[in-house]
Amino acid sequence: MSPIGDRLNRMMGRTRFMVCRLFLQITGSDIAPLLGILNQAGREAIASEGDLRVLGESLEQICQSLLDVQHAWQAAANEGDIFWQEEEAGDYVNALFTDSAQRYLSQPSIGEEMGQDTLSFPMTRHIVVMITVAAEGEVQELETDLADLNAMTEGLKSLINLHYEGRLRAIQVHFSPARFGDQLTDEQVLLNFPELIPL
Repeated sequence: MSPIGDRLNRMMGRTRFMVCRLFLQITGSDIAPLLGILNQAGREAIASEGDLRVLGESLEQICQSLLDVQHAWQAAANEGDIFWQEEEAGDYVNALFTDSAQRYLSQPSIGEEMGQDTLSFPMTRHIVVMITVAAEGEVQELETDLADLNAMTEGLKSLINLHYEGRLRAIQVHFSPARFGDQLTDEQVLLNFPELIPL
C-alpha cells in the first residue's frame, strides 16, 4: 500500500492488520526435542479449541525453543501483507493456513500416543517450521526480509512481544515432518519448500 493510502486509512481511524508467515529450517542430529515441543504445542492448541491466550503461550514456547537452537538454523523465508479490512486479513490467514497444512508431511496425527519404541524411530535431520500470525498495528520486525540471522532473531522475539502486548489476532503453527519417525530429506526440503534461502 502506498504511504498516502496508509496515512488516509490512519486518519479515518481504521485498524491496520499485519499478516505474515515465516519459514525456518532447522538442521542437525540433535533436533528431536524440538519436534516434541512442537507436537506438545499442537496438542495443547487443539485441546484449547483455539483459545488465543493458550495459542499465544504455545507460540512463546515455540519461539523461545527456536531461539535456543539458533546454531542449527539452516534457511529461512517469509511473506505477508497489510490489510485495513479484518475480513480480508482473515481470508489471507485462511489461505496461508491451507497452504501450510498441505506442505509435505506437515499434518500431525493428533491423538496417537507415542509408543515405548519412540526412541527407536529414525530421527529426521531437518525440521521446517511455518508460523503464521495476524496482528493489529505495525510490526517492523516482521515487515522485513527475515532470511537473515539477525532479522529472524528479532522477528521471533517480536512474536513473543506481540503475545504479551495482546496484539495477536490469529496464530497458526505447522511443521514438517510433524510425526516422529517421518523423514525430511535434503531433496524433499528443496522440492517442497522452494522459498527457503540459506542463512
